[in-house]
This record gives sequence, C-alpha cells and structure tokens, in this order.
Amino acid sequence: MDTFAIMDIRSTRNRKTRICLDKGPAFSIDNELIVEAGLYRGKVLSPTEIKKLKSADKLRNSFDRALKYIGPRPRSELEIRMRLARYGYDNELIHTVIIKLKRQGFVDDAAFARYWRDNRDNFKPRSRRLIELELKQKGVDTEIISEATVDIDDESAAYKAALKKTRSFPGLDYMSYRRRMGNFLRRRGFDYELINRTVERVWQEQGNVLSN
Repeated sequence: MDTFAIMDIRSTRNRKTRICLDKGPAFSIDNELIVEAGLYRGKVLSPTEIKKLKSADKLRNSFDRALKYIGPRPRSELEIRMRLARYGYDNELIHTVIIKLKRQGFVDDAAFARYWRDNRDNFKPRSRRLIELELKQKGVDTEIISEATVDIDDESAAYKAALKKTRSFPGLDYMSYRRRMGNFLRRRGFDYELINRTVERVWQEQGNVLSN
C-alpha cells in the first residue's frame, strides 16, 4: 500500500492548516484536527487515514456552517438541510450533521414551532391557519404544528394586529380606514366576519363613530 509522508504543516487563514505531502496534492484541514490526529512533519499517512482526515474536516466545516446559520434565531430541520445543500454538501453528510445538531440540542422542530408561534404572537400577530401554513412550509410535522398552535385565539390575534396597525392610519375616514385595515388583516390570514368585527371594534375604541 502506498504511504504519504508529511513534508510540511503550514497554518493558513480561517482556522486552516495546509498539509504538504512527499507525493500527491496538498490539502487543508481545520487547525484543531491537526492536534486531534497528532500530525507532525515526517509522520506517514495511509490513503485511508488521509481520506478520514478530509472527511472529518468536511464534517466540521458543515457543522460550523449550520451553527452559524442558526445563530441569529432557531431554524427548522428542513431549513438547515436546505441551507447545507446550497453549499454543495451531499445528503449523507447533511444527515450526519443533523444528527449531531439534534444530540447537542440545536435542532428541535417542536421547540422551533413554539418559538415561531410566540414570535408571531408578539411581533406580527396572524391567524392560526396562516401560522400553520408557515410552519408546514418550513417542513415541520403536522402533529407538531397542531400542538404548537392549538391554543391560538384568532379573535385576540386579530385585535392585537389591528391595534398595532391602526397607528399607521391617522386621519382616515371610516370607509378608507375599513378598506385599508381590512386588507391588512386579510393578509394576516383572518376571515371576513372576524375582520369586520375587529375593524369596527378598534375604530370605535379610538373614539370614532361608525358611519356608512
């Protein structure tokens, strides 16, 4: 079996170290793998050992990319899979990364669904139906979606959304207000009857009088 001797080990940018061999192309791996694998000048590597080093480096790179992606906010499993696929990682490697993320508590679709629902409720209230659709588009399981959205009150959500939005409509007459608020609530997924009740309620609570 051919063997390859390490002729040089040289640090590069981005936490990488370049490994130069006595024959064949050089390759780069994560700095930490140098220590973990006990690499040094003169060490002899088999083709199998080199392949394992490259695979370990690829796994570490893909895992780090996943962590960076979920850093700003939680992500669903499907979102992470799609993001890693965009970087060109194959399905087998992506599956390995997902398992590792789950073991460390970084991926949990149930927790993600609760986060999504609470975030919508606090900042962009919308109907239960629309939230369910959003979670479905993110690949969350139907049963998990049902558990996360079971206690959403559309009446309360529509009212909260309208209160936030009404500040954007100062000085409008009732018909203009009704049209613009109605369109806004429709985009948030609420049905016609609930929209009518909510528009009238918020309009009157602002000290206005209904008119036709």
